[in-house]
Amino acid sequence: MSPDAPDSLFDLPAGTRVPVTRVVLLTGPSGSGKSSLVRRLGLASLALDDFYHDHDHPGMPHRFGIADWDSPDSWDATGALAVLIELCTTGHADLPLYDIPTSRRTGTTHADVTGERIIVAEGIFASELVAACRAEGILADAICVTRPRLVTFWFRLLRDLGESRKPPLTLVRRGWGLMRDEPASVRRWVSQGCRAVRVAQAERDVRALHASVTQA
Repeated sequence: MSPDAPDSLFDLPAGTRVPVTRVVLLTGPSGSGKSSLVRRLGLASLALDDFYHDHDHPGMPHRFGIADWDSPDSWDATGALAVLIELCTTGHADLPLYDIPTSRRTGTTHADVTGERIIVAEGIFASELVAACRAEGILADAICVTRPRLVTFWFRLLRDLGESRKPPLTLVRRGWGLMRDEPASVRRWVSQGCRAVRVAQAERDVRALHASVTQA
């Protein structure tokens, strides 16, 4: 964990049962390398994108001619928080499975993180959970990974085209808009309690945090 991360991340509300597991919230622009980082870390993890609403969910926001998947209103924050609390306090929970190309939940799966001291919850809306996770006493760290905008744009486009997430023209239009908005997005995530670092630094910090809690 970075020395800049406050000790209060580990403070618990009075009367709260000490959770067995704590969560590292990992956010950053789409295409910034969050998922790749999680795979390299090899720790228990939760993909927050699985908590998206279906594309025809009532009140779904729209942008670029499609549902606005970059708006927090397209995402079930309450459900994601409930699962994180359950994982951290009981070690297991049922999780939704989401199919991005069809923009629908397709089923559920069961996660068991019994014995894990740290889990990484990754997604562009992770910052929406910082305050609530801190209040619940389950927050270990909150990180926003960043890299140059053009690099993020390129890797996001390659990924989205490779996975046929949406029509190519839509992906280019959406990607260009996200690149333009990226500085403001990072500022918002930081204002919600995340600290912005490059991917390599984030990896070092999470590995150090994991080592420290497993040795405690």
